[in-house]
Amino acid sequence: MSTQYNYTTNLDIKFKHFELIDIPKMVKENKDKWFNQTLTEVNGSVVRVGIVEGEYHWHKHENDDEFFFVLEGKFLIDLEDKTIELNPGQGVTITKNVMHRPRAPQKTVLLMVENRDIIPTGD
Repeated sequence: MSTQYNYTTNLDIKFKHFELIDIPKMVKENKDKWFNQTLTEVNGSVVRVGIVEGEYHWHKHENDDEFFFVLEGKFLIDLEDKTIELNPGQGVTITKNVMHRPRAPQKTVLLMVENRDIIPTGD
């Protein structure tokens, strides 16, 4: 039985190549506290937007690295021994198989680059 989380996670690819991606419009229309939408696919990886506020759960991805890049707000990634703080224009890659917990103390907009087959809630 899989665990259910109160996140909105859309894994469908919303935009085809050459389609305009309007992040400010998506932010304006979003009503969820923790929203994830796959935007496009690039060479077997996907680019996702996250519009988040609050706390995600502790998890890891056994076979996949994750890249987070903040557009607006503040994003914290707790690791077992430290917390990484990201502000607008900053990013970090979390190595596969590392336990982490993303948090956003305020509404935050970020881009993520991941393997297309990653399970966002962890393995």
